[in-house]
Amino acid sequence: MAAVRKLSLWGPVAAWCLLIFAFSSIPDLSFGLQCDFPLRKAGHMAEYGVLFALVRRARAGSSARPAPAAWGAAAFALLYAVSDEWHQSFVPGRRGAAADVAIDMMGVILWRVLEALRGRVARRA
Repeated sequence: MAAVRKLSLWGPVAAWCLLIFAFSSIPDLSFGLQCDFPLRKAGHMAEYGVLFALVRRARAGSSARPAPAAWGAAAFALLYAVSDEWHQSFVPGRRGAAADVAIDMMGVILWRVLEALRGRVARRA
């Protein structure tokens, strides 16, 4: 695979991982709002749903079959979520939580369900 093609597939994955790492390095992400907790958890789901989509796209573009691309992308997201929580355990004012890994993975599952529904609608059309 050409270097430019690899970069176009995996560059967004690396950039997104760096963005997640940067957000995880901020000591306190509270906004002081009453909806702070659900907003942060929705953010977790969204960021890992996007990570799943980017990795799946990169794996599929790297000639992996679609189903293994999805499983590999989910595994990547899970491992990154675990490493992210471990990283947060070293950030002052933050803590790593297994519950956050579960919330991250709910974002992956939700994204995958939306992809499947979109595929069904497209096949019917």
